[in-house]
Amino acid sequence: MQKIKLDSIDRKLLELLGAASLKAWEAEDLPLAHGASAARPEPPQTTTIFPGDTSMSLNPQYVAGHGLLKGRSVLITAAAGAGIGFSAARRCAEEGCRALMISDIHPRRLEEAVARLKEETGLAEIYGQLCNVTNEEEVQALVAAAEHQLGGVDVLINNAGLGGQKRVVDMTDDEWNRVLDITLTGTFRMTRAMLPHMQARGRGTIVNNASVLGWRAQKEQAHYAAAKAGVMALTRCAALEAAEYGVRINAVSPSIALHDFLKKASSEELLAQLASREAFGRAAEVWEVANVMVFLASDYASYMAGEVLSVSSQHA
Repeated sequence: MQKIKLDSIDRKLLELLGAASLKAWEAEDLPLAHGASAARPEPPQTTTIFPGDTSMSLNPQYVAGHGLLKGRSVLITAAAGAGIGFSAARRCAEEGCRALMISDIHPRRLEEAVARLKEETGLAEIYGQLCNVTNEEEVQALVAAAEHQLGGVDVLINNAGLGGQKRVVDMTDDEWNRVLDITLTGTFRMTRAMLPHMQARGRGTIVNNASVLGWRAQKEQAHYAAAKAGVMALTRCAALEAAEYGVRINAVSPSIALHDFLKKASSEELLAQLASREAFGRAAEVWEVANVMVFLASDYASYMAGEVLSVSSQHA
């Protein structure tokens, strides 16, 4: 088997992840799974964890819900795809949230995701709302719809983001601005729109989706890394302001997380090479990232504000 150089792995991963992010944002007809004719993935199987069970780290099993969000309402952006957002939506329902709204920019995908979530979780109060986080009017409309249909939003998960791959000298202003507008400014817009409602109630939680690239340097990722570093800084600063009103803001910082599109678009050899860099020798499952989001949204994280939790061994 031909040995792949580290630089070529980096380049291939960036190309792959960038393409996946771009398709998730742009592809009008992109289905939830691999393709229109592909079988829909089965919901993860739950298991019970026993103290000292280290096999979970190497061969993770889906953990049953424990009511961490019982009685809460949740709004999640960009949650109709096959990645972290959809997994977070399902996890919130399984953790007992009373009502849920997800957003996306693709009508068909959004409709399918809402139907699938209702079927898989049994939660009836699930709604979908189209929203492009680069558009202030749509952001305001999303927040207004969520406030109305959910009876107030207790938890906001900012998941919308866009990646790419380009050297600085070859990058146009439009390419730079687009990644930052969706990933960083979109998170800012949603936070700005949601905070007045939460602050007026004296409670609420916001969880942002950052990335280990906010800490690490990597070629051809200046725009994405800058955006994610900005999400981290936004999280820390906004958290201090929101804390005065009883509102908590934190973020997760994933590394490589497997989802259907990534599995389809990459070779087993490449994924194995990339996974070998992680402490457990594997990529994260999307629901493992979602688990940390739910933790931050729950009362178990009641003293945490402005924190960025790495869901990876690749902190720096």
